[in-house]
Amino acid sequence: MKQERVEKLFQWIDDTSTVISEDLNITYLEAIAETMDVLFNGQPFDDMGDSLQTFLTNELVKVKKEEFEKEEIRKAVQLAILKGMKGATQQQHLITPDSVAMFMGYLASKLFEGKESLKLFDPASGSGNLITSVMNQLDMSLQAYASEVDPTLIQLAVANANLQKNEIEFFHQDSLAPFLMEPVDFVLADLPVGYYPDDAQAARYKLKADEGLSYAHHLFIEQGLNYTKEGGFLMFIVPNFLFESEQSKALNAFLREHAHIVGMLQLSDSLFKDEKHGKSILILQKKGQETKAPKQALLAKLPSFKNPNGMADILTQMNQWFDEYKRTQL
Repeated sequence: MKQERVEKLFQWIDDTSTVISEDLNITYLEAIAETMDVLFNGQPFDDMGDSLQTFLTNELVKVKKEEFEKEEIRKAVQLAILKGMKGATQQQHLITPDSVAMFMGYLASKLFEGKESLKLFDPASGSGNLITSVMNQLDMSLQAYASEVDPTLIQLAVANANLQKNEIEFFHQDSLAPFLMEPVDFVLADLPVGYYPDDAQAARYKLKADEGLSYAHHLFIEQGLNYTKEGGFLMFIVPNFLFESEQSKALNAFLREHAHIVGMLQLSDSLFKDEKHGKSILILQKKGQETKAPKQALLAKLPSFKNPNGMADILTQMNQWFDEYKRTQL
């Protein structure tokens, strides 16, 4: 992957999206999706005005999607989306930090080392950055699913996956409603944190609150387990206070019954403006007849991703842990 190609593609997406946004009177984020669709299509769409079609035809001469690697496309798109989200007012318009998405890809590659095929599902896919980052790091046959309720974000995610040539089946729905989908090997998500407003939908869940609104992030964990095969794994970005809130007693009991806690990795404070917004990566395995809890869960506080020596040390320790974990699972 070459940084100059990432910058070239980002600049092209940025310039093109700015013009499309003004011409079609849509937001910059919506225009990014239009830009990616035009690049994927290789020509402007017929329903665009003549002047915009002429502009886009001239712009398409400057780049060829075939000259970019998957990761170069993903990173360029991510930069454009990050720029767009600075101007977005909706709280749900957030993106998983690139370093965290890459690290989760590394963890997934360790969990599923040696597998020839994998079914995975992201029930809170946003713009698709996390799931495509992880897919790009897995060297096996993949069958991928993702869900997102926000119309702008799912439009971005579909266009993002198409450009990267990542085959993903998307569900545009409330991710806490039932899915027409068989259980998968791996569920991953950057969980939305906060209260879930639909009491009627929440009533279906064991982790619904006894009084008042239920925590969406708790319900997402239960939903993830609903759609994971026995022995399958789940990996979530969760708030550090996950096991300390007023509803955590029920969550603890639920997880003891249905899952093994494989690991909890606290992300570096340097990633967050405020310590109270700190997050961790939670790794679970759904219980089954053949599963065993790890002798010792993988617990660590990660150094800054900008600290190469600290990261090298922690990765060495984690590789040793995974080797031992696999031996105990035989």
